[in-house]
This record gives sequence, C-alpha cells and structure tokens, in this order.
Amino acid sequence: MESFDSYVTADGAALLRFTYALTGDHHLAEDLVQEALVRAHRRWNRIDRPDAYVRKAVLRQYLSWRRRRSSGEVPAREFARDEPSSADHADVLADQDALAALLATLPRQQRAVLFLRFYEDLDDAAIADLLGCAVVTVRGYASRGLARLRASAGETFVPNGRTS
Repeated sequence: MESFDSYVTADGAALLRFTYALTGDHHLAEDLVQEALVRAHRRWNRIDRPDAYVRKAVLRQYLSWRRRRSSGEVPAREFARDEPSSADHADVLADQDALAALLATLPRQQRAVLFLRFYEDLDDAAIADLLGCAVVTVRGYASRGLARLRASAGETFVPNGRTS
C-alpha cells in the first residue's frame, strides 16, 4: 500500500486533469480534488484502490446537490482536448468553444455520464458503479444528454469550424 503523500505526488496532476475535463473550470477542479483528497486521507489505510476511490469521491462532490445549491457555480466555457494535427488551429478552437458551451447547458448528471463515456471511455456498468446508480439510469442520462446536445446544436455547430 503506497502512502498518501506518494499517491498525491504521483497521481495528483492526473487527478486534477481528470477533474478539470469533467468540470471545465480550473478553480472548481482544484476545489473538488482538494475535498476528495481530504476525505480520502481520513480513510487512507482502509482504501484498497486509491485511484478509483478518489475519482469516485470527485464525481460525488461534483454531483452533490449541496454544492450545486450553495455555490451557483457555472462551468467555464473552456474545454481541454487534444487537437488533430491536420486541422486549422482556429477551427479546432472554435469547435472546442462550441462544444464546451453546449456541454455547459447539460445537467450535471448528464454531463458526468457523457464525460465518463466519451472522455474516460468507460462502459455503462463502470459508470453506474462510479455514480452509484443502475445501468439503465446511466443509459437514460446518456440518451437524454445526447438528445439535448443534438437539439441545442441544431445547425449552429458543425465540426471543422463551419457554422450555418
């Protein structure tokens, strides 16, 4: 079992990137990681899989109704993503901005499910385990989230920087 300090040193940056990609906000990501690490530190000797435990704690903090109700936080419009080397940089940034704006309109549960499915490449069962819900609930969130993105995007978002 690795120590808490060595875990944070080795995996802290990756955890922060994961959280930032989920939230789209650097400050919120830092807060969530800090809260999750504080909670994990209390139970560190009893945790079997630290990475899974801390990521789940981050997700639960992100989805927490108390945080949402008390803070009024709105995700930033930025969204980190690797850009294709052949695309024009301006087009890539325009697409990322449009995608981030669309994702920011989703409820937290739908955004979390789509993030875990497409960014983390997790299957429905793994997402359900992380979120503490049924697989059918995950599929419902994904379906409604994608439908909402399609409806919101309409003709205004076309990949490769072209808009109608």
